[in-house]
Amino acid sequence: MDNNNPKYSRTNGPKKNGRLKRNKQSQSSSKSKRSLWSKILLSLIAALVLAITVGALTFFAYARSAPKLSEQQLESAGSTVIYDSNGKKLMSLGTENRTYVSEKNIPTQLKDAVVSIEDRRFYQHHGVDPWRIVAAAMSNASSSSAGLQGGSTLDQQLIKLSYFSTKRSDQTLKRKAQEAWLALQLDRQYSKDQILTFYVNKVFMGDGCYGMQTAAKYYFGKTLDQLDLAQTALIAGIPNAPSSYNPYSSPELATKRRNEVLDAMVANKKISQTQANEAKNENVTTGLVEKSSTKTATTTEKIADPYIKQVIQEARQKGYDPYKDSLQIYTNLDMSVQKRLYEIANTDEYLNFPDDQLQVATTVIDPNNGNVVAMLGGRKTGDVTFGLNRAVQTDRTNGSTAKPLLDYAPAIEYLDWATYHMLKDTSYVYPGTNIQLYDFDHQYKGNMTMRQALVESRNVPAIRALSAVGITKAQNFISKMGFDYKKTLEYQNGIGLPSSTLQNAAAYASFANGGTYYEPQYIKEIVTGDGERKEFSSTGKQVMQSSTAYMITDMLKGVLTSPEGTGTKANIAGLYQAGKTGTNAYPSDIADKFPSNAAMDSWFNGYTKNYSISVWVGYDHQYEAGNYLDSNSIALASLLYKDIMTYVSQGRSNTDWKRPSNVYTRYINGVRELYLAGSAAPSSSLVDKASSTSRSSTSSASSSETSQTSSSTSESSTRSSETSSSSTSNESENQSSTSSQSSNESSSASSTSSVEPSSSSSAQSNQSAQNQNNGGNEQPQNQTPPANP
Repeated sequence: MDNNNPKYSRTNGPKKNGRLKRNKQSQSSSKSKRSLWSKILLSLIAALVLAITVGALTFFAYARSAPKLSEQQLESAGSTVIYDSNGKKLMSLGTENRTYVSEKNIPTQLKDAVVSIEDRRFYQHHGVDPWRIVAAAMSNASSSSAGLQGGSTLDQQLIKLSYFSTKRSDQTLKRKAQEAWLALQLDRQYSKDQILTFYVNKVFMGDGCYGMQTAAKYYFGKTLDQLDLAQTALIAGIPNAPSSYNPYSSPELATKRRNEVLDAMVANKKISQTQANEAKNENVTTGLVEKSSTKTATTTEKIADPYIKQVIQEARQKGYDPYKDSLQIYTNLDMSVQKRLYEIANTDEYLNFPDDQLQVATTVIDPNNGNVVAMLGGRKTGDVTFGLNRAVQTDRTNGSTAKPLLDYAPAIEYLDWATYHMLKDTSYVYPGTNIQLYDFDHQYKGNMTMRQALVESRNVPAIRALSAVGITKAQNFISKMGFDYKKTLEYQNGIGLPSSTLQNAAAYASFANGGTYYEPQYIKEIVTGDGERKEFSSTGKQVMQSSTAYMITDMLKGVLTSPEGTGTKANIAGLYQAGKTGTNAYPSDIADKFPSNAAMDSWFNGYTKNYSISVWVGYDHQYEAGNYLDSNSIALASLLYKDIMTYVSQGRSNTDWKRPSNVYTRYINGVRELYLAGSAAPSSSLVDKASSTSRSSTSSASSSETSQTSSSTSESSTRSSETSSSSTSNESENQSSTSSQSSNESSSASSTSSVEPSSSSSAQSNQSAQNQNNGGNEQPQNQTPPANP
């Protein structure tokens, strides 16, 4: 072959070679792509296998630590037990109100209703139903009615009721794994009818009822086999939401739920559409018996009723359901204190109440941690269970007990006022109105110190203090102590905040412990059905300087010990304590219907270093004829406080508060006054009868801070036969801004600044400024106080 032949020349040769190279490259690329996809596929398979392996290992690791399946646990009532602070049982929720039904006595109609609405594939799956989980997820996404059943089988629901909490935060992967594992074991060890029997007898059915047989008798006065189709469907639908779906709570919601059960039975081919329609036409209240409590409360339950009611509410707030979960709830209740409170209010051994209609409310709190020690929600309440708890109601204003909180503490905290700060008690009109502010005596005393104004509970000086700080700043101050109002307060709230004894006891506890607020706590520990323990405590928050708390406390001591004090009836000889009285007058438009010295409410808030106590006394229907407080009734708040504080202080340490290093002392006119580094000098009208102490002095913090040794007070029951105050004490205040005193402040007047405009919104009070213009009738209780130690 001639290489010189043109067709074999260099010009033609490379074409063939180029095609060969491209073919080789294409084949190589295809192989690379196939190799890449193979790697990806293999990687996915490996990842899937790894995930399944890890999941399986995790599942079995969790399963190993699951509780043991126990027939006793499955059959138990599943009730919650509540204990006091000493671990003594207070009550069980529902155990005493349950009627068992045997497997053979459960009607087929009820079985069909329960299975249709709760677990349609109950007889096909083996405890866990993957198809049901997927279907529920898809129906939830599409809002389909199939989602009514949710993802848990009846087996899983029974396990949850028997062993685990229904608290949302407890629905962890570990819990779900253990729940599924136990459900599988349950299905292996028991028949479907046995499982259904456990479920029918365990579920909570509302109003303290456990089990469907119990519910049938409670709601209809019949056994399960005596119910018609509509009633059976109602019973089967209640467990999903007992508080909403029971016919007593909401007939409308109960009807809707019953009809959903009937539709589910049609879809499951257990009844015809005609039968369902006929049942739907039956009124849900047909055959319903009159609601009544079939459970008689024990003496302990009756005494602790208001406290237990709050425990159940707090448990729900923490995510638990005491009626669905099998819980052990350990509370902070001191049953001995609770019992004494109950006896003081409901017997004639301690106080003399004018009639059985007069009501009281009391809260006792440990100021060092916020634990609610005891609570009284009323008196002469009969056998009502979980009735009105007046201790947590906020529809009555707290009178002059608001003054230390809203008026004077902010003035010390933000303006560095000294206890000798001068304030005017002179004629005053609420800005923007023609309403004049008065005190109980309709008189004015001219200039007085902040200490004197607080001890004597004068109204005008209190509102002038509030004006100096400003409503916004003062409201922000008390909002840190549990007084949360949606609307802006008004100046008349300086002598009365809508509040409860719970709020007042917790707020005054901040004075008792040096300025820290603890949110009140009823529960200290919850143990779930599987043995998991969760402890609870309140984290304290510093809401004021210790100097502010100390100075307020020092002044409030005088309320009880000074001859001019309004709270001398609450004084306990030898006990270091502080407190404040408060009353509310009748609105001016109806005041002429009642005696001139009548009041609607009487309060006393007091504390030691160990306890903070708030007491309210009044009538539920205070505007009805005869439902007013006279001078004797007004004194009951102070006397009740004295009785219970005397009792709780037995055997407890009794020490005075220590003066903070940034609080200084000086004697003015024989009175030991307190001031801060930023406080203005005393007015020239005040004659200093003793030399000022050195700012670096470490001397005793109060006139009662002497070498008195700690002692425990002995019990002394104070009966209302004690001489009561000759006057009432309904509060009302005025407002005027007073600036901080200058060092050369004259005795004739305090310097004033422009008044902060009054809000046009509601005063957050049941009484308007017009209703409070009569001032506070808190006169000094003419009782000689014990000599200072």
